[in-house]
Amino acid sequence: MAKGILGDASLHFDELNKLRILDPEVAQQTVELKEECKAFVDKIAEFQKIVGSLIELVDQLAKAAENEKMKAIGARNLLKSIAKQREAQQQQLQALITEKKMQLERYRVEYETLCKIEADQNEFIDQFIFQK
Repeated sequence: MAKGILGDASLHFDELNKLRILDPEVAQQTVELKEECKAFVDKIAEFQKIVGSLIELVDQLAKAAENEKMKAIGARNLLKSIAKQREAQQQQLQALITEKKMQLERYRVEYETLCKIEADQNEFIDQFIFQK
């Protein structure tokens, strides 16, 4: 009868016969829930630590990828400028070849003219010698 009156007043005895406000089953469930919450919080903290290290790793990889991308862009631009320089140099060399060909043609024509003049002069000398 004492347990019934105490139960109506929400007072209970635990296994050590101590007076408690909570029902022993509810107190046990509360303790278990507290332990589960602590385990859950610990797992969340570990998860956050893992995610933090993963984010840091991804950031490092992103920076490395960005550096490699910049290097590739620089190399591509360098190759383009080298190609343009070679093209300009090729055009200069073509112009020089054309100029040298024209100079060669002028020298050839001048040589032929000088050979003709020499032949004319030799012929004149030969005629002059034979006339004497």
